[in-house]
Amino acid sequence: MNRKLITGVFALFICGMAYGQSFKDIYEKSIHDNTKVGYPPLREADVIWSKKIWRIIDLREKMNQPLYYPTKAMPDGRTNLIGVLLAGIKSEQLNAFNVDDMNVNVTYADVEAKLGAGERTEAKYNDAGEQIGDTIIMASAEDEFVNIKQIMVYEEWYFDKKHSSLSVRIIGLMPIKVKQNDATGRLDREQLFWVRYDDFRDSFAKHEVFNTGNDAQRISFDDLFMQRRFASTIVAESNVFDNRYISDYLVGKDVIFEAERIKNDLLTFEHDLWEY
Repeated sequence: MNRKLITGVFALFICGMAYGQSFKDIYEKSIHDNTKVGYPPLREADVIWSKKIWRIIDLREKMNQPLYYPTKAMPDGRTNLIGVLLAGIKSEQLNAFNVDDMNVNVTYADVEAKLGAGERTEAKYNDAGEQIGDTIIMASAEDEFVNIKQIMVYEEWYFDKKHSSLSVRIIGLMPIKVKQNDATGRLDREQLFWVRYDDFRDSFAKHEVFNTGNDAQRISFDDLFMQRRFASTIVAESNVFDNRYISDYLVGKDVIFEAERIKNDLLTFEHDLWEY
């Protein structure tokens, strides 16, 4: 009897130890020690053609969901793109800039205000849709960044004659908040702030992006952007009309056709330089 009792107590002790220990990966991941890959040297004399492009990454598209999820930081430290941006700005180690001028800094408090963080009053409705009063909501920036559904990418395509190749470099990223307006019932889009892509590359390189097909081959945010693993739509190209958007001079399906025309021009430019 005593032997059975001792065996049972020992088994419970071992189980308690096992449940008390935290779960962890079967091997140590090194992505937190990653560093960005440097750009190849580029001289002004080697750039014989360039074109600035603005495009929208819609985070609701399936291919772009690794940029949007998780909406809250995971226990292992994994977060989404906006979480990485806000953490860098909040620490004051990295800068955010005004929507209209990339040379004017904005503070984290400014970013929180644009996100709608803080105390606000919202109307309260019953099941019949009648307003029955108001309710006070306290929200943090981390609570509100789930409403950031789009990212504008500002980039420059160029032909490098030294390497005889067409390349692209991202210059800036701008989060866009998309939220339904209760008064109008329509979606409102608000541009929040610019960040310089090069400023955040070190931070991007140390944060992993979820790979739906292989947990052992997760890449970093920097890898995702450098390898162009995202879906996007062109919304503007550099032009004489103060870099106006396509939607400023076209409507409906013509906007899509114009975006495709610009995309095809980029893809065929390098091909047209050669003779066969």
